[in-house]
Amino acid sequence: MFSNSNNQSDYKFDLKKRTSKFGEIIIKFARKIPVNQITKRLIPQLVSSGTSVGANYCEADNAETKKDFRHKIGICKKESEETKHWLRMIVVAVPSLENDASVIWTEAGELNLIFNKSIITSIESEAKNNY
Repeated sequence: MFSNSNNQSDYKFDLKKRTSKFGEIIIKFARKIPVNQITKRLIPQLVSSGTSVGANYCEADNAETKKDFRHKIGICKKESEETKHWLRMIVVAVPSLENDASVIWTEAGELNLIFNKSIITSIESEAKNNY
């Protein structure tokens, strides 16, 4: 996890901070990637998907309806999964970055699980309210 906070628990559950920090880590990682014919196409894809997780989470946090919330969280889920894909491709292109990528890949996976659970919880909550 990417925390500079003294209270790991608070950070773990503050998704605005966590997804923003995730985007920052993606940018810092992208700067480490040597640019060549292969990576010059992969780097923008990684930066785009990795930084959009936080932007879409901000949108979800300010959603106007539950349906809008689920849609925006669904985008967060897709983007975090896509980030894992680009990290995997970068490791194939630059194997020396595997350790750094692995840490980021794990965080992307954790965020994906959180977003998935948020969608399920939102659906269940709405179903309860309709009965």
